[in-house]
Amino acid sequence: MAARDGLVLALPKGRILTEIGPVMRRAGIEPETAFADPEARQLRFTTSDEALSIIRVRSFDVATFVAFGAAQLGIAGSDVLMEFDYRELYAPLDLKVGLCRLVAAEPADLASDDDPSRWSHVRVATKYPRLTRRHFAARGVQAECVKLHGAVELAPSLGLCRRIVDLVSSGATLQANQLVEVEHIADISARLVVNRAALKTRAEEVGGWIERFRKAIDGAPAA
Repeated sequence: MAARDGLVLALPKGRILTEIGPVMRRAGIEPETAFADPEARQLRFTTSDEALSIIRVRSFDVATFVAFGAAQLGIAGSDVLMEFDYRELYAPLDLKVGLCRLVAAEPADLASDDDPSRWSHVRVATKYPRLTRRHFAARGVQAECVKLHGAVELAPSLGLCRRIVDLVSSGATLQANQLVEVEHIADISARLVVNRAALKTRAEEVGGWIERFRKAIDGAPAA
């Protein structure tokens, strides 16, 4: 079976891609040599399994490629899945990598006497406007979101917004920008996602990969 006739796995560029490597190898996926070449311009790659090819896309685009059936499988952060909330996606496995948290943060001098539980309206800069609005609306807070695609931590110092909602791992970036975490929103990790229609129409193939990833999480190599 040619790769183009097989399944497509969408992978995110960036931190998760680096961390997911060992899990993929245990699942029996070895990408072609060009996949590891930073100078390579191609975005689709063959793998050691001729029935599976890989595409490498922006992290926020993984959910869209899988939801609309361009890829049947994908690996995406739970932050992305919560932001888009596609009904076409099924996320059967937590891959236990890409661990971080989504938080609200603000300048340290503001946080010294601020109480988030008393907010009724908040203006934030974030990459996650839908998720942020849902989170605050659940407790009756109106969230006005300014969407940014990066450098969210700059917003308070430049007067764009006093507060931000963003991912935090070590907290070093917040500290470097004189920001402090004031509210925990969600714990985040990478998930295996599949297209629901593909799971029905190609149950054996898609289900097989779900099982291979399930074993890989537990540290067992693919049979």
